[in-house]
Amino acid sequence: MSQRVGFFGGTFDPPHLGHLILAAEAVAQFQLDVFLWMLTPNPPHKIGADITPLAHRAAMVERVIARDSAFALSRVDIDRPAPHYTADSARLLAERYPNAELYMLIGGDSLHDLPTWRRSADLVAEVSKIGVMRRPNDSADLSALEAPLPGITAKTRFLEALLQPISSSEIRRRVKAREMYRYYLPPEVYEYIEEQGLYR
Repeated sequence: MSQRVGFFGGTFDPPHLGHLILAAEAVAQFQLDVFLWMLTPNPPHKIGADITPLAHRAAMVERVIARDSAFALSRVDIDRPAPHYTADSARLLAERYPNAELYMLIGGDSLHDLPTWRRSADLVAEVSKIGVMRRPNDSADLSALEAPLPGITAKTRFLEALLQPISSSEIRRRVKAREMYRYYLPPEVYEYIEEQGLYR
C-alpha cells in the first residue's frame, strides 16, 4: 500500500485551533501517513500585505506540529525563491514522495476559485485527491469545474468537521485591540505570541 501524504498551504499567521482541527480530521478521515503544514513565506495573492516574519510563523507551526507524530513542517516553499505557486509546490512534493498518494487540502472557497489559480489544471493532474473543507451551507458544483479542470470530480473528497469560524486575521485584530483571544489558539501558540509581543 502506497503512503498517503496530505498537505495544506497557508501563511499560518498565527496557526489556530481551526487549522489544528482540520489537519487532525484530514489525517483521520483520509487515513494519511503524513500531513504537511506547507508554510508559505510570501503568498502571491498577499503581496503588499503586512505578514509576520517567517521565523516567527515557522516557530509557531513547529510548536503546533509537535502535538502529533503525523504532522510535519514542509520547507518546499521556504527553501526556494518566490513566487510560490501551489502547482509548483505539488510537483516538488511529488518528486520528494515519488510513490505516495498526494492529498491536497483546501477550503470550499478555494475550490470555487481553483480555475483562477496559476496552472490549476496541472495542479489537479499532479495530486491524487483534493480534500475540501466544506463550511455550513456551502455548496459545490463540481460539474461546472470539470471543463476547466478535467478529472476534478473523481478526485474531490469532502472533509466533515465541526468547524469554528476562527480566522488568523480576527485573532490578530483581537490581540491588537487587547481583547480575549487565548482560547482560540493552542496554548503553545498563545504563549509564543505573548513571549514575543506579536501583533501588538
